[in-house]
Amino acid sequence: MKDCQHIIEEVYHLVKENNKGEVANYIPELGKVDSDKFGVCLTTKEGKVFTFGDYNESFSIQSIAKVFSLSLAYSIIGEKIWERIDVEPSGNAFNSLSQLELEKGIPRNPLINSGAIVICDILCSILENPKDELLKFIIKITNSNSIDYCPLIAKSEKETGFRNYALVNYIKSLGNIKNDINDVIELYFIYAL
Repeated sequence: MKDCQHIIEEVYHLVKENNKGEVANYIPELGKVDSDKFGVCLTTKEGKVFTFGDYNESFSIQSIAKVFSLSLAYSIIGEKIWERIDVEPSGNAFNSLSQLELEKGIPRNPLINSGAIVICDILCSILENPKDELLKFIIKITNSNSIDYCPLIAKSEKETGFRNYALVNYIKSLGNIKNDINDVIELYFIYAL
């Protein structure tokens, strides 16, 4: 355990030196993020915490939120979730429409946009207040009261998320969205905390 600090500092510097990524400027609010920001935090199962870089700064977790929403839905309905979403790799872009027609509106997996949208539909069906209950769930499992969603990012995603609107409408036309598409897409846009 003593070597963890050295390891995360070494990894931090390797990533910083070899970073070829770009800020997601297709979402205007995310395009404003300083691309040099990078932080690492490692907490061991024994509760030891190792940190380096910009670890104290808040950031948008974006698609990492898909894991949390899937976890909440699965914790409530269990294996029934797989009646509406598959568990296969997609082989296509995360926001692709092409496989939905062939697969009759069943997304390949819950971690691509179409799958996450169906998860949001499931949450809209089983929770009284999905926005609040999802956030409470994330706060509980992360043990962090500082987590919240960013209204500016949600608004930016809503104003530019045309492909996601297409996904929710197309899945609805194929019968795999049960709720009002506006409620579903609203949850989808804000849960990208």
